Amino acid sequence: MKLITFLFFVFTSIFSSNLEEEKIPWSEDYQLTWADFKSPSSNGSGFVASTSSGIAYSYSFGYDSEKGKMAPIVKVSCNFYPERSWFSKENASDYILKHEQTHFDISEIYARKLRKEIAKTKFSDNMSEELEALFYKFEDERTAFQKQFDKETDHSKIYDKEIEWEALIEEQLKEYERWK
Repeated sequence: MKLITFLFFVFTSIFSSNLEEEKIPWSEDYQLTWADFKSPSSNGSGFVASTSSGIAYSYSFGYDSEKGKMAPIVKVSCNFYPERSWFSKENASDYILKHEQTHFDISEIYARKLRKEIAKTKFSDNMSEELEALFYKFEDERTAFQKQFDKETDHSKIYDKEIEWEALIEEQLKEYERWK
């Protein structure tokens, strides 16, 4: 009974403390459009567009009918944040939009990797700390991968590298499809 008293819901997101912020969940059935980029400012970055996307997790405890007892239920999401994403109307193109979609797809890959790791982890009584450590491990990897994508493609300017990266991301989405 004491366990039931301590049932709780924890939401962790490195990107937002405002739970009402508009977000678009990643879906294989939806591709970003320029209408999704709603931030009015580029902050003088010199780039054509910027995608704000990321991963988040939440967990609660509920009855697991397979185990016949209370168990943790962990949900991992990948979202695009329209109010933090922008583009230059003068320089926008389908090619640049695909580059921005690829950034969103990279975030989805890391959401799937996190789901996979959570599925195989046997958590201790310190589940909250263990989940947080897993989250930051994959968040750090995701951030580094995003930077590598932009560096190797020179923010979409190197067409051949862009095509290579798009193929790599498509391959990884398929590789981790089981954890979507």
